[in-house]
Amino acid sequence: MIESSRNSHAAHVAGRDQLHAHVARPAGHGAAPSLVPIRSLGVGHRERIATHLLDLDERDRYLRFGYNAADRHIQDYVASLNFEKDDIFGIYNRKLELIAMAHLAYSVNPQFKSCAEFGVSVRSKARGRGFGARLFERATIHARNEGVELLFVHALSENTAMLKIARKAGAVVERDGSEAEAFLRLPEATLDSRMTEMVAEQLAQTDYQLKTQAKHFWDLLDGLQNIRQGVREARHKSAM
Repeated sequence: MIESSRNSHAAHVAGRDQLHAHVARPAGHGAAPSLVPIRSLGVGHRERIATHLLDLDERDRYLRFGYNAADRHIQDYVASLNFEKDDIFGIYNRKLELIAMAHLAYSVNPQFKSCAEFGVSVRSKARGRGFGARLFERATIHARNEGVELLFVHALSENTAMLKIARKAGAVVERDGSEAEAFLRLPEATLDSRMTEMVAEQLAQTDYQLKTQAKHFWDLLDGLQNIRQGVREARHKSAM
C-alpha cells in the first residue's frame, strides 16, 4: 500500500513537472502567462460557446469557418455540437467569458478512426497572448491520449496565424489555392502524456470553480451596494 502511494505521488509529480515544461515556453512579445487553465467544455457550456462565436467579427468568422458565416450558421453549428463524440476546450477570463475555444472533431469513418480535425477561435481582445497555440497543444495531447495518430487542420491559406501554429508543432502544410491542409502525426500516448493531461484538467477545473465563486461574490456585493444606494436615495427623498 505504501509503495503504491509512492508510485502515485511520483506519477503526479512527473505529470505536474511535464505540464509546467509544456506550458512555460515563452511565446514572444505579448505572451500568455506561464500557465493557462484550459478546461473541457460540456453541454452546459453550449450557450457560452454560442456567445463566443457570435461575438466574432466578419473576418474572424471567415477564417474560423472558411466562409462568411451568418448568425444562423453559427447557431446551427453550436446546436450540432456532439459533446459525447467530439471534445471541446475553452479558456475563460475572470468574468467567466469564453475568450478562446477549440473543437477537436474525430472522424466518423471507421477507416479513419485514428484521425481528428482541429479548429480554433480567439476573441479579438484576447489576441497576442498565445491562446491559439495553447489550445492546439492541449487538443494535441488529448488526441494523442485518445489514440489519434494523425491530426488535421483545414484552414484558409490566408490564415497565417493558424498555419504558423501547426508548422511550429511539426505539421506538414500543403496549399491548394485559397485553402491549406496541415497534417501532424502524433506519437503514442505515454505515462507522461496522460499525467500531463490529468493535471492540466484538474488545474483548469479548480480555476473555473474559483472564478465562478469570485464572480458570484462580486455579483452579490454589487447587488448589496445597489440596495444600499436605493435606501440612501429613499431616505434623502423622505427628508426633503
